[in-house]
Amino acid sequence: MHDPGHRGAVSFLAMPAIVVEGLERAFDKVLAVQGIDIVVEEGEIYGFLGPNGAGKTTTVRMLTTLLLPTGGRAAVAGHDIVKEARAVRASIGVALQEAALDPLMTGRELIRLQATLQGIPTAEGRRRADSLLERVDLSAAADRRVGGYSGGMKRRLDLAAALVHEPRVLFLDEPTTGLDPVSRKTIWEEVRALNEGGTTVFLTTQYLEEADQLADNVGIIDSGRIVAEGTPESLKAELGNPHIQLQLAQGSIAEAESILAPIGKLLPTKDGSRVLLEVENGAADIPRVVRALDEAGIGVEALELVKPTLDDVFVEKTGYHLEDEIEEKAEQEPVGA
Repeated sequence: MHDPGHRGAVSFLAMPAIVVEGLERAFDKVLAVQGIDIVVEEGEIYGFLGPNGAGKTTTVRMLTTLLLPTGGRAAVAGHDIVKEARAVRASIGVALQEAALDPLMTGRELIRLQATLQGIPTAEGRRRADSLLERVDLSAAADRRVGGYSGGMKRRLDLAAALVHEPRVLFLDEPTTGLDPVSRKTIWEEVRALNEGGTTVFLTTQYLEEADQLADNVGIIDSGRIVAEGTPESLKAELGNPHIQLQLAQGSIAEAESILAPIGKLLPTKDGSRVLLEVENGAADIPRVVRALDEAGIGVEALELVKPTLDDVFVEKTGYHLEDEIEEKAEQEPVGA
C-alpha cells in the first residue's frame, strides 16, 4: 500500500501551488487513478499528458474538489482538497473540457454573473468582465448569445469566466481539443500570457505539441499511473539517441528491418510505411545504414535524422503512440457525439 506520509510534512509545509501524494480514485472496483504523486511549483505550467481514459480528467476533478478521492491526499494553493474544499475553490479557476455555458445568455452577461457568484461588487465585476472579454478577443461578440458562438469562442469565454476572480491556480482540462489550429494557438498565447502574469497553470492535454510548447514540466499518465515526469527537454534527453527515418524506394520493410537490426534499435512506426532506427552516433551512422541497404539491393527514397520527441518518450514509456490512440477512440465515437 502506498504510504501517503512518506514526504508529507515537508512538502505540505513548503506549500507549492499543488502537492499530490498517493492520490487514488476508485469507481466500484476499478482504480481510475492509482496512487499518483505530483508537485507543481508556483508560477509553473504543468502539462498532464495522456490519452482519454488515462485518469487525467478524474485527477483534475479531485484537485478542483468536484470529486472526492478514495485514497491519498492533495493540497492546492496551500489548502487540503477535502478538509478545506471551500478555500481551494476560492483560490482556483477551472475551465473544463465541456464548458457549462448558458446558450441564451450573452458573453457579457455570463462573465458578470460569474463575478457576482464570486462575491465581486457589481461595479468591479462589470470592469473585470469588460477587461476579460477584451483580453480573450470577444469584445465584438460580447452582446451576442453564447449559443451562436463557435467552439473556439466558447473555450475563450469559459477561460475568461475562470479568471474573473483572479485565481492563484488555473486548471485547464483539454482546452484545445477539437479546435482548429488558429483557435488552438490563440488559447496557447493566452495561457502563456497568464503564466507570465504569475498564474500557475495545470494543463491536461492529449496533444504532444501542446505539452512541448507550453509546459515547464510534464507528467505522462497511462492507465491511472504516472509513467514519466520531468521537463520536456529532460524527458527527451533520457532517450539519448536520435533515430534515422527511412522511406524505401524498393524492397520490403521487413527485409530492411532485418538488415538494420544489428546497427541500431528498431522503433515502432505509426503506419508501417517507414523504417525507424535508433542509432548511437547520429549522423555518423547514416553511411553505414545506406551502405548495408544498398548491398542488399534495397533502395532508399528519403532519409532523415530525427532527434527524440515527446512522442518518442510516450512510446518508450507506454509502448504505443498517443496520436494513434486518439484517432482510434475518435473513430469509435458515434456520429454527433
